[in-house]
Amino acid sequence: MKIAFHGAARTVTGSKHLITLNNGKKILLDCGMFQGMGKETGVMNENFGFDAAQVTHMILSHAHIDHSGLIPLLVKKGFKGTIYCTPATRDLTEILLLDSAKIQEDDVKYSNKKRQKEGQPLIEPLYKISDAEKSVSALKAVNYKTWFRVDDDLEILFTDAGHIIGSAAVHLRITENGKTTQISFSGDIGRYNDAILRAPDIFPQADYILMESTYGSTLHAEAEASDDRLIYYIRHTCKEKKGKLIIPAFSVGRTQELLYALNRAQLEGKLPKVDIFVDSPLSLEATEVVRSHPEVFNKTVSKLLEIDEDPFDFPGLHYIRTVDESKQLNFREEPCVIISASGMAEAGRVKHHIANNIDNPRNTILIVGYCEPQSLGGKLMRGAKEVSIYSTHHEVKAEIGVIRSMSAHGDYEDLGQWLACQHPQDVKKLFLVHGEYEVQQVLRDWLLKKGFPAIEIPERHSVVNLL
Repeated sequence: MKIAFHGAARTVTGSKHLITLNNGKKILLDCGMFQGMGKETGVMNENFGFDAAQVTHMILSHAHIDHSGLIPLLVKKGFKGTIYCTPATRDLTEILLLDSAKIQEDDVKYSNKKRQKEGQPLIEPLYKISDAEKSVSALKAVNYKTWFRVDDDLEILFTDAGHIIGSAAVHLRITENGKTTQISFSGDIGRYNDAILRAPDIFPQADYILMESTYGSTLHAEAEASDDRLIYYIRHTCKEKKGKLIIPAFSVGRTQELLYALNRAQLEGKLPKVDIFVDSPLSLEATEVVRSHPEVFNKTVSKLLEIDEDPFDFPGLHYIRTVDESKQLNFREEPCVIISASGMAEAGRVKHHIANNIDNPRNTILIVGYCEPQSLGGKLMRGAKEVSIYSTHHEVKAEIGVIRSMSAHGDYEDLGQWLACQHPQDVKKLFLVHGEYEVQQVLRDWLLKKGFPAIEIPERHSVVNLL
């Protein structure tokens, strides 16, 4: 048996790990899209590093695009198997993949108009809406905490990862020549004090572990501090500067976390009176999916539901549905808050909002989550004075704010707590994935001190034989 790391290897996005059994069966863990990798992004997404048609089974940890976003391309290139995931992940993945396909078609259409005028060859999207629709039919829901037998060689167990609704750590029992090996894949690990979701579950002893490491060298601030900073930026931008607060936010997870924090602030009388727009049809759909899965909520949210029937709604909140409504926000002169996808500001309507507001010092662009260094959000976080958006250069005059601790990813203490149910000496090898290499090196040293004897940080496309 061997495992190849084709994505999220010494980088955060593009989660993709392929296990090959001695009998030739191939099990793919996630099929995520690379995001924010600069000019290399397109090429990296087009080339898996393996033959999609040879993959036997696929297992999806959660719905985020950097874990699910290339599933339609996998199917387009010949994958004919089943994709196993939790029920909530199935529901979210459907709307995310269809939205991803639409964004790609729209962006290519926009780019091709310019390319045609300049006499350049036209380009095609990675996949179309029809490809996404076909891939959704391959999704099969499996409940948490129950071993599910796929075939004679493979069993799957999902345990709650506490990252977004439906997120799971994936545990495999693989039997070869009468010997059973357990491989555990963290997916993305959430925070043990998450405002909305249950804490990550414990899991059975593993022989091999693949663990994410996004914030492997960081300790997050308390959630209350993040909420206070959010209210500060609303008050500072909308009340003091009389400007617009633009918040790039992933439609799944981060948007709901923001809405929950704002709802709570409104109940406590802390939220300034200002119009708040969620400009993302996908965010509306995703919030409806979140509402439909109350079983994932923690005790605090469950108790709040006794007095507030909708913890994601409050006075002054407006959802923008159409493109025309979105464009009208650019002509709005009154102060407001605009929450729009994507979280790294790499695609979707938020790029247009940033382009239309970045040259006004009254406005603020607030980054509230992880951004790849080469993404638009990453460049703004690093203090870029000029950025290119849709091939047009913009001088950065708007204020750039950052709330680093508002993350659905656990910090290194959360990662350590997730591993606490394991006997370190029984783990033959721990692979660190889904993180920047410098961060992973720090986490590796910390975990060695915790007693894990063999820790590897694989490179992209590297292959490791499992004994």
